[in-house]
Amino acid sequence: MDNMKPAIRFKRMSKSYLDDVLEIENMSFPTPWSRMAFSHEIGNNDFAYYIIALEGDKVVGYAGMWIILDEGHVTTLAVHPSQRRKRIGGALLCELFKEATRRGCVKMTLEVRPSNFAALKLYENTGFVSHGVRPGYYSDTGEDAVIMWKNLRNDT
Repeated sequence: MDNMKPAIRFKRMSKSYLDDVLEIENMSFPTPWSRMAFSHEIGNNDFAYYIIALEGDKVVGYAGMWIILDEGHVTTLAVHPSQRRKRIGGALLCELFKEATRRGCVKMTLEVRPSNFAALKLYENTGFVSHGVRPGYYSDTGEDAVIMWKNLRNDT
């Protein structure tokens, strides 16, 4: 029992975790968000909800969304490269789903690069369905974005 890995736990993102978040962000995205962007989201955006996944005291992933009326819009999700394929991304999404439902959301949406096969598979495995494309959405590469939606209610 002593050699068991610590369980993943979730907490609201705060500025004290931004060094770890930015480390993961910089390893995960071609155009990473800045410290200022994360600081604004967690400190000044009333629509925003951001969480971190902790293993022990180390941030191993994070996710965020905006709540707009009855929709949750996933703004970001990343897992440390050394911790990928361990179901942390799916667990982060489930935490977002719970909070969105608690806040009255009936559906979730996100955009994802079509070249990000791992993310597409994760989103499909958690119930998101492709509903179109935003041409040239990513300004850094001109890549399109796949628009995905998920119903949070079981009756639709």
